[in-house]
Amino acid sequence: MNRLINNSKDLILASANKMRWEIGESLHDSIIEAIYKDAEKIASRVVIKDQAKPKFDWDSTIDRLVTSRVLGLPIMVLLLSVVFYITIVGANYPSDLIADVLIGKIYPWLKSTAAALSVPSWISGVSIDGAYLAMAWVVSVMLPPMAIFFPMFTLLEDFGYLPRVAFNLDGIYKKVGAHGKQALTMSMGFGCNAAGVIAARIIDSPRERLIAIITNNFSLCNGRWPTQILIATIFIGGAVPAYLAGVVSAASVVFIAVLGIAFSFLVSWGLSKTILRGEASTFSLELPPYRPPRILQTLYTSLIDRTIFVLRRAVIFALPAGVVIWLVANVKIDGISIAEYFIDSVNPFAFLLGLNGVILLAYVIAIPANEIVIPTVLMLTVLVAKLHGIGAGAGVMFQTDSISDTASVLQTGGWTLLTGINLMLFSLLHNPCSTTIYTIYKETKSIKWAIVSTLLPILLGFIVTFFVAQIWRLFVN
Repeated sequence: MNRLINNSKDLILASANKMRWEIGESLHDSIIEAIYKDAEKIASRVVIKDQAKPKFDWDSTIDRLVTSRVLGLPIMVLLLSVVFYITIVGANYPSDLIADVLIGKIYPWLKSTAAALSVPSWISGVSIDGAYLAMAWVVSVMLPPMAIFFPMFTLLEDFGYLPRVAFNLDGIYKKVGAHGKQALTMSMGFGCNAAGVIAARIIDSPRERLIAIITNNFSLCNGRWPTQILIATIFIGGAVPAYLAGVVSAASVVFIAVLGIAFSFLVSWGLSKTILRGEASTFSLELPPYRPPRILQTLYTSLIDRTIFVLRRAVIFALPAGVVIWLVANVKIDGISIAEYFIDSVNPFAFLLGLNGVILLAYVIAIPANEIVIPTVLMLTVLVAKLHGIGAGAGVMFQTDSISDTASVLQTGGWTLLTGINLMLFSLLHNPCSTTIYTIYKETKSIKWAIVSTLLPILLGFIVTFFVAQIWRLFVN
């Protein structure tokens, strides 16, 4: 800057010497004085003097922390963990409240009304025990966590933090041939995979957007968290001393979530080297200034555009799923239900995976919504194991009053620690729900990529659970 000022002075003096020959001495002096005054005004506005103390900049100070090579990733993990913890814990009470209304009060009223009107049992079973109960489970389990997660996620987005997440993970995603903004779609997928797929619109490159869409299923959506927590509590926590049960159970769920992120990197790398071969694109990531979140806009965006939109699709798909669940449990051939036929036929294959036929059937008929997996598993276990006095009948989904009661039902059905471990893995590595599959089709406008996105995770699920089961039986049993 000093050199620039000196050069300017030299230029002014050179011009002045030339002017001396063309104008009078007095006029020359007044012009030079005016030029120096103008230069002094300009310099006072644009030149920062060495002795002046710079103004404190909050944005730069925060960015030095959240984008630091040392602290950036730990802060990111901490913030997202807090969001997930608040979502899981905070959703328990409203979820129980909604379930108490929809299942505890409205469901018995519907059944008694149908009986009073002499509605045929099969119509009551299909419409109330099947379609209505499936819808009730999806709303009670899915609505509260989405209503908590999406506003918090949108608050981080409005505050300006999410672009810093993409900045921190950009290097990793470039190494696997993907786009740095995939970090944002992956994070959104922890709330709902369908919403994560829609969020991939922020990626300009069609190839990298497709990679983000296909791999979003490896983020544990809110429909899978209850399964992970319940199974971890029963089988992982039950395998260690009581004083360690809570910590070990929580650690196992976190491990599954981190494993999903690792699979996201691995599959992104595999896709970028094979069917979606190409170089990672470069992009200019603008780090916007931090700003106070806009509460009303945040609530509208998260609750209307995301929560209600996704919930509506899930309910639409859950209704026919409930009908199918009731039919397979109640339609019989030679005195044996379709569900029992299917479970008996796939049990040998499921055994190779460390699972059982009940789990495979539950995931087939619960494709419309992961939220109904556990109620369906319990109903099918009671049906197959011929347990009496538990549940409300064949095809009627239910949950027990306590974790110990659930554990008793599952263990009576032949579940072991291996079953629990591989169910947690299979819950991570299986096909997306029908809402997500339909969203993938709408976003890609391609049946082919919808099929690839559906079959790729479940193929990985079969491979991983098979190897875990064989290693377990070789070294543990």
